Amino acid sequence: MPKSTTTLVVTSTERLSPGMVRVHFRSDDLSAFADSTDTDRYVKLALGTPEEPVVRTYTAVEPDVAAGTVAIDFVVHGDEGYAGPWAASAKAGDVLEVRGPGGGYAPDPSADWHLLAGDEAGLPAIRAALAALPADAVGYAVVETYDADHVQPLNAPAGVEVSWHHDGDLAGAVRALPWREGRVQVFVHGEAEVTMHAIRPYLLKERGVPRQDASISGYWRRGRTEEGFRAWKKDLAAAEG
Repeated sequence: MPKSTTTLVVTSTERLSPGMVRVHFRSDDLSAFADSTDTDRYVKLALGTPEEPVVRTYTAVEPDVAAGTVAIDFVVHGDEGYAGPWAASAKAGDVLEVRGPGGGYAPDPSADWHLLAGDEAGLPAIRAALAALPADAVGYAVVETYDADHVQPLNAPAGVEVSWHHDGDLAGAVRALPWREGRVQVFVHGEAEVTMHAIRPYLLKERGVPRQDASISGYWRRGRTEEGFRAWKKDLAAAEG
């Protein structure tokens, strides 16, 4: 069944860091989000023109169906890419069509502890997951950013240790964490080579995390457009059977 299409109108923008812009939207009909409980909820943005459409995938944050408001956080690196420059120049009244939301992860309050890890592309979903955790939750949130200037305020339960890393070694930071006892629920999303080829084998094979307790995926692939990334994911899925 096709995903619903929602028309969003820009109301304002704000800089969360030198590399991230939050765009606030309103909609006359946000009903497509009414049953969305996944904290990694994502939408497909329709950019470009009808003749040359460009589709990009982003996490939708803080949807309020009653108020008709939602936001999307965009990683911005100057003129690089397509969606980032759009967000950097967005102004009130601009219109964006989105399809979705989709999703597949939400914190399980019955888990003994939680491990959240990702780069700036995964940060919006990590932020949403931390907000959904119960107050007595324990675990780790590990975030990789370009440099220290890109660190953002990030609220977490007192028992969840938040750490920021700028050395380009997210996998090493995850490996260095003291391993807790009990059942862990894992959410790791970011650059695909790091998440799928470095962190996933460590967690699933070395640590024995059951697949049903692990949401591990790539949000992007270094050196590739989203179209190229989709092709890479298709090839990876075929190779893994």
